[in-house]
Amino acid sequence: MTHEDPSHRERRSVPGDVDRAVLDALFTQSPVGLHVLDTQLRLVRVNTATRTMHDIPVEEVLGRPFTDVFAGLTSPGEVTEMIRGVLATGVPVRERLVRSRLDSDQGQERARSVSVFRLSDAKGTVLGVAVAAVDVTESQVARARLRVLDGVRECVGQTLDVIATCQELAQAVVPSFADIAVVEVVEAVVRGEEPPTGPLAQDVPLRRAAFRARDGHREAQAHPVGDVRSLRNPTPYSQTLIDLRPRIVALGDDSPWLGTDPKRAGAIRSAGAHSLLVAPLALRGRVLGLVSLYRTGESEPFDQGDLGLVREVSAHTALCVDNARRFTREHTIAATVQRHLLPRHPAGQSTVETAHLHVSGGGGGGWFDAIALSGARTALVVGNVAGHGINTATTMGQLRTVIHSLAALDLEPDELLARLNDTAGFLAAERAARPFGDPVDKQPLSATCLYAVYDPFARTCTFACAGQPTPPVIVRPDGGTETADLTIGPSLGGEGWPFATTTVEVAEGSTLALYTPLLLASAQADTGDAPGLLREVLAHPDRSLQDLCDDALYALGAGERDGDAVLLLARTRTFPAHATATWDLADDLTEAGTARRHTLRTLEEWGVDDDTAAATELIVSELVTNALRHGTPPLRLRLIKDRTLICEVHDTSPTSPHLRHARAVDEGGRGLFIAAQLAQRWGTRHTPGGKTVWTEQDLTP
Repeated sequence: MTHEDPSHRERRSVPGDVDRAVLDALFTQSPVGLHVLDTQLRLVRVNTATRTMHDIPVEEVLGRPFTDVFAGLTSPGEVTEMIRGVLATGVPVRERLVRSRLDSDQGQERARSVSVFRLSDAKGTVLGVAVAAVDVTESQVARARLRVLDGVRECVGQTLDVIATCQELAQAVVPSFADIAVVEVVEAVVRGEEPPTGPLAQDVPLRRAAFRARDGHREAQAHPVGDVRSLRNPTPYSQTLIDLRPRIVALGDDSPWLGTDPKRAGAIRSAGAHSLLVAPLALRGRVLGLVSLYRTGESEPFDQGDLGLVREVSAHTALCVDNARRFTREHTIAATVQRHLLPRHPAGQSTVETAHLHVSGGGGGGWFDAIALSGARTALVVGNVAGHGINTATTMGQLRTVIHSLAALDLEPDELLARLNDTAGFLAAERAARPFGDPVDKQPLSATCLYAVYDPFARTCTFACAGQPTPPVIVRPDGGTETADLTIGPSLGGEGWPFATTTVEVAEGSTLALYTPLLLASAQADTGDAPGLLREVLAHPDRSLQDLCDDALYALGAGERDGDAVLLLARTRTFPAHATATWDLADDLTEAGTARRHTLRTLEEWGVDDDTAAATELIVSELVTNALRHGTPPLRLRLIKDRTLICEVHDTSPTSPHLRHARAVDEGGRGLFIAAQLAQRWGTRHTPGGKTVWTEQDLTP
């Protein structure tokens, strides 16, 4: 006969004991609120956590309908239907969020995670349901605040514009966190200037940059967006900008500071606001602005937990506003530099009338120019340096200065671009050699340029192109248009094939249009044929050039462009025959006297004063003598009376004259030196048929 081990009897009794122990713990120690309901949804049993939740004696709870216990349910009908559904189907509901607002919670909304399970006995008879509820109010509030912070970090700072950044903040916090948001920013910050150091002085003006209200209640505005004014003192707003600390303010008619700012007080009463949270926009002790958040109606007042969120929100926004301010400042400086580097009234010549259109793309590197050359010719220039900011603007100024210097040497367009390309390569090498981390090295130097020279005597225009993929438009006097077929060379600063020239005959009264590709960017995206649209706009030779520039802007649009849009128009004229005189000279030293007689007679007909005529006579004598002795026939003398008096002596020798200072004992060698002293400008222009030595003298008005 075997004897039963007592430990076996103890182990067999464990399951029942454990069940009772678990139930006892659930109803006496569990932090989860448990409610046992019968089939009529009356409360049969509750645990201690439930009593703590509702702060109701247990004897007053048992036997009462479930909805009586939770009298403050936000949607009691939905909760009842949920429980009846579990009772009928046996399908449990887990972690359903239920909101309530009980008197014992001081009117604050509570959130509970509710799970419902049907109760049945061993035979399957339905006994009722068990409802487990966990208070998740704090976690829900924390998640909501985290969502607000994530929204602010995602939405605020998408642009580099101070006002747009403030508007992004207002949109991010209304209605998710506040019913009304007002963002004000120091006026100097909007202009890109350094923000003042806190505490903010009372007379510092602030601009109302953004306003947003739930359901669009615009009547809650004390001042319109864009209004600039100083804060009244003392108010919570001024105090916040003094100690740079956010604060929560209960709003009521008994608030003593409301009388200090009647307009804000009226807006607060009109909106029914009862709670204010005001925070500074400050960075490293400097004041950028102010954020004022309001809650109205049935919204819960701000609490201490909201202060931590607002500190994070205002810190992120202040950083974004400061970034936008710095960009505005750099853009302003770059635009100022660019404006001073560009010609306000391109010089040109009397044979060319010019007008221009320059649409800035945020401190870009677009430029244009009209340069007076020798022989009454005019150089027309349009170019662009890729990039933005002050470095791009200064590079543009450097290239423009080099072009002016090279143009004075009377170089052919292709040779000028070749030397300009050498300069661009030097600048690119300097930029690449900057220390690591320098912001300039992130922008490789790339530039384009279209250089053209109009000759009114030959009635031709010679083009050379460096990376400019937009061929110029030529509008004939009858309104017909054509595009010059150019050979496009490499962009400036790079390597590639040599530059080439293209010469086009230009009738008197024609209009030349030189432009950068970005002029057509907006219209190209809309129509697909922006070049055709430009030709259509320009095909009106009867309109003034400035009107044509305006027409081009209206037709092509001023949409977003990543750079400058430039259009340069030039209307050509031939030189008047009565203001020029040309003589072919024989290869004889006596021709110097003949040239002097021709010159004096012509200058007298033109009404040139005696002093200028005498100087011109000596200049012509020296230049002709020099050509007869050192040049190659045939020789030609030409006088041109334009804004200046121009003397030109042409011969077929490619050798350039050399100006030197003759010694006291020398009998010759002073001719070119004398001519250079009497003229304001002089130079040598090489052509395929030889060279031309020229001088320019200013005429007495």
